[in-house]
Amino acid sequence: MVFQVKSPILGFEHIKSYELKELDQFFVKLQSKDDETSFTAINPYALRNYEFDIPTYYQELMDINDKSELRIYNIMVVSTPIETSTVNFIAPIVCNMTNMTLSQIVLDAWTYPMYKQAEKISDFIENQKQ
Repeated sequence: MVFQVKSPILGFEHIKSYELKELDQFFVKLQSKDDETSFTAINPYALRNYEFDIPTYYQELMDINDKSELRIYNIMVVSTPIETSTVNFIAPIVCNMTNMTLSQIVLDAWTYPMYKQAEKISDFIENQKQ
């Protein structure tokens, strides 16, 4: 599935499209169609309750409406062992499956103080075991 970028991933403004490759039920790879850049991302709902409002600007930019099928992913830094990997919850990737567009949305830290830029996966695995 190839997505056109409507609002770029920070630091990678030159990339105009990504191919989304599902690795398993939790992980995906975003592979640039413009160069060799790739990101590993995770379905945040596999780890925690994760809610945020998509600002009107992005809704209009991505033509999001009530009928749009959206998927949310969060970029991660993969480490070994996997429990030491970190997830960026403050800047989700929103994929509109209906029109194949993608945007990174940087959430307001004041509005969403519970989401951080580099949260360890182990924090969520331990919480799920309890």
